[in-house]
Amino acid sequence: MKNIHRSRSNQVFAGVIGGLAEHFDWNVGVARLLFVVLTITPVFPGLIVYLILWMIMGDPV
Repeated sequence: MKNIHRSRSNQVFAGVIGGLAEHFDWNVGVARLLFVVLTITPVFPGLIVYLILWMIMGDPV
């Protein structure tokens, strides 16, 4: 199984969502839209999750 890395080609801010989308073969636009929808809900702390993933995920390949 390959490791999850931030994306160099599909990045808006740091490539976290793009890297997840590439790893799981998702559409990047749909993944970003889903993340934004989850972030604006009060139950999902999206910014905190994004920052943690940014620190945990490997450098762009």
